[in-house]
Amino acid sequence: MSGKWLDAIRWNEAGLVPAIAQEKGTGTILMVAWMNREALRLTAESGHAVYFSRSRQRLWHKGEESGHQQVVHEIRTDCDRDVILLTVEQRGGIACHTGRHSCFFRRLEGDDWAEVEPVLKDPDAIYRK
Repeated sequence: MSGKWLDAIRWNEAGLVPAIAQEKGTGTILMVAWMNREALRLTAESGHAVYFSRSRQRLWHKGEESGHQQVVHEIRTDCDRDVILLTVEQRGGIACHTGRHSCFFRRLEGDDWAEVEPVLKDPDAIYRK
C-alpha cells in the first residue's frame, strides 16, 4: 500500500484526525477517537482499529487492555477528508471504558443529562489496575 491515500487526509495542526466508530449492521455510533497517520495506516493494514491516545501520547490498539477489539470492515472519509468513519464489528459488545455498548449513553432530558444505556460490565472487572 502506498502512502498516497494517507497524504490525501487533512490532518489537524497536531497531525490528528477525528475517527468515528460505527457499528456494522446497526449503524450505532460507538465512539469517537483520534488517529494519527500511523494509527490510520495500522488500522488499514491490520483490519483492527488503532487510535492515538492524546492523554497518553501513544498509539492505542482498541481492546489492548479490555479485549474489546474493533474489527474494521470499511474505512471512509468525509467530503473534506478531515474525518474518518470506521465501520466496525465490536468484539465483546462493549466499546466504552464505562462498560457500556456505546460511549453515547447520555441523553439530554430537560436541562440535565440522563444515563439511558446500561452498564454491561463493571469497568473494574474490565480494566484490572
